[in-house]
Amino acid sequence: MLSKLELQKHFTEKLSLSKVLEIGPETMVCAKPRSLGEVPWYFLKKLMILNLTARNIKCSADTAKSETSAVDQANFSNLFAIQGTEADDVCNPLDAITAVFLCADSFLQQEMMMKMSMCQFALPLLLPDYSKDSSILLLWAMRFIVKKWRPQSLEASKGFKEETMATTPMPVISFIRLGDCSTSKSKVLNEVLSNPHHHHNFFVTHSMECGDIPRKISDGLVEFCWYLPCGKRNIDIFTEPVLIANLRGNASALLSQVHFLAKVSSAVFIFVDQIGTDESEFLRSIAELQTQYFLILNPQPDQQERTSSFLQKLAPLMKLERNRVIIKNKNMNESGFVEQIQSSIRNTMEGGTDLVSIENMAAVARELNICVDEDEPRCQHGKEVAEEITAVVKGMKNVAEYKMKKLPLQGDLWKKWCKLDKELCRQRMRGDKPVEEYNSELRTEKTNLRKKQQEHDITDNLSEFVTEMANTPNEERRFFLKWIKYFLDATARQELSVLRESYKLQYNASSGGSEKLIELDKQISDSSLGLEHFMREIGQMYEAEITLVHERILQENNRQFLSLPSVAADLMLDGFPLELLDGDASSISEQWVSAVLTNISEKLGPNTKIFVLTVLGVQSTGKSTLLNTMFGLQFAVSSGRCTRGAFMQLIKVTGDLKEEIGSEYLMIIDTEGLKAPELAKLEDSHEHDNELATLVVGLSDVTLVNMAMENSSEMKDVLQIVVHAFLRMKEVGHRPNCQFIHQNVGEVSAHDQNMRDRKHLLDQLNEMTRAAAKMEKKDNTFTKFSDVMEYDPEKHNWYIPGLWHGVPPMAPVNTGYSENIFELKKYLFDLFKQRKERKEPFTIHQFTEWMKSLWNAAKYENFIFSFRNSLVADAYSQLSLKYSEWEWDFRKNMHSWVEKAENNIDNHPLDQLDDLYQALIQESNSILQIQKQNILKHLEQYFSSKIENIHLVEKFKTDFTLSAESLRKELEIYSKGRCDNAIQRCKGMDKLVNIQKEYQENIQKQVSELLQRCKQQETELDDRALEEQFEEMWRDTVKPLHGMTFKKQNIEMEFENQLRHSLQYQSSAVFQRLDAAGKLSEKGKEPFEVTKDHIDKGIFKRIRDIFKSEGKNEVETFANSLLKNCEEYSQDKVKAKVDFDQTYCQILLKMIDEKLRDDKHRDFNTNANFEVDLKLHICGHVLPVFQKMHQDFFNKNDPLTRLEEIKSDYYSTFKDLYHEKDESQKRAQALCTNCLQPALQNAIDKRLGVEIVEDVKTSCTSHELSSRAYLQSVILLELLEQHRVQNYKAYITDYEEFAKQWIRKRIIRNYTDKSKIVGIVTKIIQALIRKTKSAIEQAAATDKQNVSEFLTEFCDILKDDFVIDKRGLEIIRFQNAAKASEFAADVVAALDDVELNLVSGFNNVCDIEEILTRLPMQPDEEIFCQVLGCGKMCPLCGAPCERGGSGHKEHFAATHRPKGLYRFRYHSSQKLVATVCTSSVASDALFRCAATQYEYHPYKDYRSVNGYFASWDIPPDTSIQAASYWKYVLCTFNKEFAEEYEAKEADIPVDWKLLRKEDIKAEIQKTYNI
Repeated sequence: MLSKLELQKHFTEKLSLSKVLEIGPETMVCAKPRSLGEVPWYFLKKLMILNLTARNIKCSADTAKSETSAVDQANFSNLFAIQGTEADDVCNPLDAITAVFLCADSFLQQEMMMKMSMCQFALPLLLPDYSKDSSILLLWAMRFIVKKWRPQSLEASKGFKEETMATTPMPVISFIRLGDCSTSKSKVLNEVLSNPHHHHNFFVTHSMECGDIPRKISDGLVEFCWYLPCGKRNIDIFTEPVLIANLRGNASALLSQVHFLAKVSSAVFIFVDQIGTDESEFLRSIAELQTQYFLILNPQPDQQERTSSFLQKLAPLMKLERNRVIIKNKNMNESGFVEQIQSSIRNTMEGGTDLVSIENMAAVARELNICVDEDEPRCQHGKEVAEEITAVVKGMKNVAEYKMKKLPLQGDLWKKWCKLDKELCRQRMRGDKPVEEYNSELRTEKTNLRKKQQEHDITDNLSEFVTEMANTPNEERRFFLKWIKYFLDATARQELSVLRESYKLQYNASSGGSEKLIELDKQISDSSLGLEHFMREIGQMYEAEITLVHERILQENNRQFLSLPSVAADLMLDGFPLELLDGDASSISEQWVSAVLTNISEKLGPNTKIFVLTVLGVQSTGKSTLLNTMFGLQFAVSSGRCTRGAFMQLIKVTGDLKEEIGSEYLMIIDTEGLKAPELAKLEDSHEHDNELATLVVGLSDVTLVNMAMENSSEMKDVLQIVVHAFLRMKEVGHRPNCQFIHQNVGEVSAHDQNMRDRKHLLDQLNEMTRAAAKMEKKDNTFTKFSDVMEYDPEKHNWYIPGLWHGVPPMAPVNTGYSENIFELKKYLFDLFKQRKERKEPFTIHQFTEWMKSLWNAAKYENFIFSFRNSLVADAYSQLSLKYSEWEWDFRKNMHSWVEKAENNIDNHPLDQLDDLYQALIQESNSILQIQKQNILKHLEQYFSSKIENIHLVEKFKTDFTLSAESLRKELEIYSKGRCDNAIQRCKGMDKLVNIQKEYQENIQKQVSELLQRCKQQETELDDRALEEQFEEMWRDTVKPLHGMTFKKQNIEMEFENQLRHSLQYQSSAVFQRLDAAGKLSEKGKEPFEVTKDHIDKGIFKRIRDIFKSEGKNEVETFANSLLKNCEEYSQDKVKAKVDFDQTYCQILLKMIDEKLRDDKHRDFNTNANFEVDLKLHICGHVLPVFQKMHQDFFNKNDPLTRLEEIKSDYYSTFKDLYHEKDESQKRAQALCTNCLQPALQNAIDKRLGVEIVEDVKTSCTSHELSSRAYLQSVILLELLEQHRVQNYKAYITDYEEFAKQWIRKRIIRNYTDKSKIVGIVTKIIQALIRKTKSAIEQAAATDKQNVSEFLTEFCDILKDDFVIDKRGLEIIRFQNAAKASEFAADVVAALDDVELNLVSGFNNVCDIEEILTRLPMQPDEEIFCQVLGCGKMCPLCGAPCERGGSGHKEHFAATHRPKGLYRFRYHSSQKLVATVCTSSVASDALFRCAATQYEYHPYKDYRSVNGYFASWDIPPDTSIQAASYWKYVLCTFNKEFAEEYEAKEADIPVDWKLLRKEDIKAEIQKTYNI
């Protein structure tokens, strides 16, 4: 039989529960088995999901159709031929059940028993054991079946009994069959146990599917059912519990089983048609057994007399009376027959029979050499140890006392720790204590509680538990844990029963309200005791130890509990749920849970992926039952032991399904009910529900929201909680799916009938969304539920019938319940497949990190703005790095274009510049748009890719899209500005260039005439005479230039005029102040100082006490920032090498006006005096810069000076022409030396900046020059190593300048080995020489007639690449009679020397600092532009924003600072403020500044101050790790900062002084994902 069922290998290698619970493709199909080999798996699959059709195991006849079609439908000759299925293709359900039980291990047998009991299937009591030719009593297998019923004695009080069925004594009534019977015993039993209005097949009968197939291995099987009353007389058949046993097979061949049943039964009913010799012999053999016998006879008419005769003889022996013989005949209908049997059973029960439990039966079985499954040595060992451990519980007054004395760590100490942990986040009891001091006290108190936990010696009880857990083999440990759970459940159930009775009596006596009731309520709540409490205690032992190790109170080598997470991981992998959230303390043992999950990850592999499914809903709505039915799990479902907190369980996914959903495991999270009555009286119950919902929704991929219809009044509150949780997840980038489960809706048309209900639900969800959005200050973003998540009312609502079909406890599970849940399960896996395409499932490590971050965020009230997570941070930093690459490509392309555009402008005729400018602007706009689209395309591709956790940063996609546009605008301004400067430079030199050109033409004319005169002289002139003649000619020609003067601008007067114009609408007092100010050139030499005259008088009176310390500093910081911007503008103009223009002054004053008009400045309440003095100061400060720029421009472009530069070249040409030398080579050499080499040198400088940036960025392994955050981290670590207060002061005072200098030093350090820079330069030179030679070849190929035409063509080819000096070219052209082709060849030859000269020039003077100063594009400034981001600073502490790109709407800094470092001090004491703004925003503390008009404002509500404050994301974080870097800095340099800021030293919290350099370094590396 086992071979046919393909179970033979499992007869020795038993099937395990974990194997059966695995989810594979086959578990998603509910089709009938196609062969006998599929039957066991079909039965198990159906049974695990509580499907009543599990015993319908007929194979689907694949051949039925073909057989039918082969029959001649018109031929009736063989109509009555016996048809049926071949015996080889079918098996009896009892054989299948027997086979599966024989091949199942002990724990699978237990689970099968539980499920069969729920389905009201008859359970195997004695199982035929073919390995020993005996039977097995399945006591262990049914140990965990617990039932509730109401006996007649409790009918009036409406009480009930809840007992473990294996230990509950009750009458046992057995039914056996002797010989072949015409009456079906099992069918009769089904009728006996069924109510007339509700029939159920407890036992398999001949008339059921495959029930008529001859049994092969199940004869000798003893099955049984309990009958349990419900307390209603019109329904109950029996008023007390009774066990009905049924022996399969002919009793005469099963003496061992019959003897067993006779010994344990109050009565044995024997079905026998008639009694003959054989029957009489058998009945005599059992007559002596101590039990009552009932005979059920159905003799044929011809056998009646013979039967009576034998019966007469047997009656004395069997103590039979007429009323114990039931005769089934034609005159008695079925109902009467069944009623007679029921009556006999009742009479037996009322006759004071012995009550027997299944546990008692074990002794009888052993006497009869029947094996008992519980006698297995491993099971017995587990029982002994478990009994020893749990015996202590029984010795205590109650469970609460046991937990207090033997499990002390999870009691008050843990609950106090949890309260402190949340108080640290929420700051509700701070009073007027300074925030950091209060936080330090809380952290110290938390550590002290951990110390107290550590001081508790591990109790003997727990020590024994841990030893057994850690040291026993896996299988043995499972027995031990099952026994522990069994004994604990029994104890808790017993105590709970007593407490409930007391509660009921007290309630009735006190009309519902008294102190005693409250006490009883608490006792009921405390009476639960399960395996989770032992595991929780272990978790607390681990937590206390690891905390003290981290605090350096305990040495790492003194740890005792290091191995415990591995043990707990093994348990979870064995199918035991792991407590995620402690429902009693409403908290997570974060380090413990993380350690267990980390161990699971190590055991399964780091890349093991999981899909997470959770369930939420009101208490006692069947959430756990739903999960148990769907996946065959064992979450606690007893009403006495409702789930508290949240528990996780893993289920393995196998086969193709694993690939399809992209996960190896399914993580199921079961939660306690929301709106729990026992928590409702607690003031923080709503908070508890919110935390729970936020946590489980945040962890899940799919959340099932269980909505039992009878609790619909409670659902509005639950929906509010759930919607709130979903909205929060949307904001942090996590998008779980939601399915609404409507339970107890049984009609076929439920889905259509409830259309209005779905509409009502959607309206409620929309209403809840608006309410939640308003609470989270997101009411503009979320107005309806579909804004929060995808929701389809048709697809996302499931209607599930009630669990029971009939009246419990005798009601079986509703088939509709099972079927609908199976459909839901299939849908969920289809959903998992779809989600895999959009989001990669979490690895266990990622799940752990996500869980920690979620819980940390949930502890803070302001969830959305406090969410920080390492997975998000890592995904964001990867995105930022990618964006940095795209941004650099964009910038690089624009630098290249600008270089070409500037060259083009410098090479263009002046009269055509305006047309060229328009063409260039059009071209740049086109390139800018293309480059922007490239970034957006990359962005789309990145978000469409399968990059890990990309969905978590989905909300930042808009920021980077905006950053791309912001970058386009920035580069548009840059490129336009460079073109403007180039055009302006060219136009500014127009007059000077024309003068130079005029005189150069005149000089060439004079040289030609002098040459002619000299050649006409009879005597040949020597070089000295030639030089004298040339000098005389030169003096006469340039003499007019000596007397020519060029008018210079009075820049000071221009500034003064513009300054007056900008103040034209101010009062006369302003102009009086301006007149009294004196000369502008004397202004701006000293630092700008803010005085009380600069502040509105009304405001100054109010802020007089803080003006010197904070108000003055804020305004001066603003003024210095504005001065710095103006300085940068003036320096940009100097670098452009242009002449001064009056528009520069206008632009500067406009910049000042714009800053004075913006919101931030208006907060300072400055007056017109401030505007006048600031403008005078800034204009006076930049005036010398513009004056020098104007002078330098004239000095460089003076016509006389420029002509003197080319004098020697003309003399050399004149001399060569006189001597009639072949000057082609010399002219070519001159072209290369005087024209091409300087042009190439300039081109190298233009390109070198870009190449240095490219090289430096590539060489940075830490990405410090690719993103703001990475730059921050590297600088902070370097400052930490240098440990110099001056460096910190410079960093805090002017971060931008400090960062620029740091980047410059980093670049210089990169080229300490000069061969690196020479290598870069050499590549540029080689590329330019190749380009030049190519241009020569192209120009020569045009067959130009002379050198002049050749040079024109050559310059035109290279117009975009570099600028060749036109004056030098004129000298080369001057009377050059060489052939163009020969000249071209000579130039190519001379270029090799140019290349060597350029390379050697860099080699000889390879000072990187000197090189950097002359580059038009400064690499340090370019890199700073990229890593600067938006450049915004935290309004509370001055920390720079670290968000990627520059277009983000919300600013964020990973590390904030104590505000004292930003000069904040307490007004009363003048001590620097030690508080960090991340702590402040978690508290109810107040602050004031210019933005608040110096009125006090709550930190928590900092976003409402103004738009700038609102744009900052400052997450509340009160941990010592938050800003630990800057806490350490202030702690170390407290005195120095106080002296610098003219304040008193800050009061440093005690635990700050414990911070160590190594910890700070590790924290920075963790914060920035280094």
